[in-house]
Amino acid sequence: MESESRAPIPPSLAPEHDWDAASRIIRPALRPVGTPGDDGLHYRLPSPNAGPGKPLMKAGPAGLPIVYVIPGRGFEILVGGEHIQAWGVRPSQVHEAAMANLQAWSDAAGWSSELSGERLVVWSDAGDGLDATRILLEDVRARIAADLAPAHRILVGVPDRDLLIAARLSEGDGEFAALFAGYVEDRATMADEPLDRRVFELIDGELLDRAG
Repeated sequence: MESESRAPIPPSLAPEHDWDAASRIIRPALRPVGTPGDDGLHYRLPSPNAGPGKPLMKAGPAGLPIVYVIPGRGFEILVGGEHIQAWGVRPSQVHEAAMANLQAWSDAAGWSSELSGERLVVWSDAGDGLDATRILLEDVRARIAADLAPAHRILVGVPDRDLLIAARLSEGDGEFAALFAGYVEDRATMADEPLDRRVFELIDGELLDRAG
C-alpha cells in the first residue's frame, strides 16, 4: 500500500505571500522596550506601508512594543512592510487578525493558581509563545481583576514570552510585593527570550507601570 503524501504548497499561497493563509495563523508578540524599531520612526498603527525590512510595530501597554509574527516549525517570521505590500492589506487588518487568533488561543488555554492565606497568584504558562501577550486581551485583564478581587493592588509580570503572572497584594504586605518583584526579575534573567523585568500594576483594566 502506497503511503499518502501531501502536495507541496505553491509559493504564491504561502503565508508570506497570501493574506488568506496568513490571516489564519498570524499572531501578536511582545518585545522588550528598546527593540530596534521601537523609536517611532518605523511604523506604528495606523501608518502607511513601511519599506522592506522594517517591522510592523504598534505601541503596546506600559511602553511594550507589539510586533506580528507568522509561526513556523521552530521559527517565526517577523511581519514587515514587504508583507503588507504583498498582502495588499492595511496594518490595522494585520492587527485585527492577529488579535482574533490570540483570542481564539486564549479562550482554549488554561490558567494556574496558588493560594496561601490572603496571598493569591494566578499565571499562564502554556509554553506556546503566547502567554505574555494574553495581557493584551480585555477579557483576560478583566478575568485577572475578578479572580484576584478583593485586592489592595494587583501586580503583574511578563518576564518572558511564556509567562503571564499576576498577584493579589493586600495592604501592608510589602514582603509579598518584594518577593513577587524578585521572582519576576529572576525569571527574566534566566529566560531564553526575556521580555521585561518590571512589575506592572493592573488599574481599572489597564496595565500600567508600578508606582512604588
